[in-house]
Amino acid sequence: MSARDTDATTTPRPPRGVVVLGLLTLLGVALFAGFVALGTWQVHRRAWKHALIARVDARVHAAAVDAPGRDAWPSIDAANDEYRRVRVSGTFVPTKSVRVRASTELGLGSWLMTPLRRPNGEVVIVNRGFVSPTWCAGKADCAVGPGGEVTVTGLLRISEPKGAFLQDNEPAAGRWFSRDVAAIAKTEGVSDAAPYFVDADAASSLSQGDGSEGPVGGLTVISFPDNHLQYAITWYALAAMTLLGGWIVWRDERRKRGR
Repeated sequence: MSARDTDATTTPRPPRGVVVLGLLTLLGVALFAGFVALGTWQVHRRAWKHALIARVDARVHAAAVDAPGRDAWPSIDAANDEYRRVRVSGTFVPTKSVRVRASTELGLGSWLMTPLRRPNGEVVIVNRGFVSPTWCAGKADCAVGPGGEVTVTGLLRISEPKGAFLQDNEPAAGRWFSRDVAAIAKTEGVSDAAPYFVDADAASSLSQGDGSEGPVGGLTVISFPDNHLQYAITWYALAAMTLLGGWIVWRDERRKRGR
């Protein structure tokens, strides 16, 4: 075969085409590696989430223990303590209560957050439960239940200092959208308050109705979104599509070179 025949059957790729093909290859490799890494990360997140759900479920159904005292406050965190079933004894201070906006299975209303002073002077703010908008004429300082020392059982919850979605707390105006323990204690002049609050359970509730006559406890919603498997499948599917796209480009390139 002559040199002329070779030139007629083989078309050398211009330098620019080689550069573009190289860049596309690098991009494809980077995308493939990135999608695989993201999919694998979601698999690990799913395992972590399932372990978390198992731990929380064990805490919720365990026997109640004494709520952490002052010495343990610095070590309280969500990973190790949230939703732990606890009991706390003391005397409620209803004049220091606040209402925090709530949306529950009973409808729109408020959580009634009342400080409970323990015999040693420590204070634990208790979410006594849901009250309707008309309860206590829309205020929060109505005395609820018998006076004197009481024992409340419920779930330990972590303070919510960042406010609700798109709604910041307005302590001066008495408008609360999240259960910010430190801010509530400061606004109401409560000292020595624990950095957590307790969601009272139904057994500690004075009302089993709609919250119109008294707080309804036991309405804590425990929900952990678990979409990690779907996310992992999505990322792995994108990785497979990237691989398929790369194979199509490689096949077309071979065809072009063979012409």
